[in-house]
Amino acid sequence: MTMDFLPDKPIYQQLIDRIIGDIIRGSLMPGEKLPSVRDYAVQAGVNANTMQRVYKELEQMEITETKRGQGSFVTEDIRKISRLRDEMKEQLIASFIQNSNALGFTTAEMVDYLTKRGAKND
Repeated sequence: MTMDFLPDKPIYQQLIDRIIGDIIRGSLMPGEKLPSVRDYAVQAGVNANTMQRVYKELEQMEITETKRGQGSFVTEDIRKISRLRDEMKEQLIASFIQNSNALGFTTAEMVDYLTKRGAKND
């Protein structure tokens, strides 16, 4: 099953975002083993070198850790995952506010709308 990628963002970054999303959603749990580079590359339909870069970047971000001879694992540090969630929320909100303001909506207007819409979904 190959993945669909956006043309305006590097594939390796999209893969990083997907893995981070899986961690934030809880699809990948702390301490869980990731597929091998080769297996994930085949699943995603990308070159193994691209997947190797993804794993390297995730490790540099301290989101994953590699255990020699065992593979790559999601960090077990809950604080790091919590910080990652907070950073993602901040990025989403900043982008939302920037886009809303660019269209002429005030923050108060958007908060009011989100509050009303959230009440409908509860």
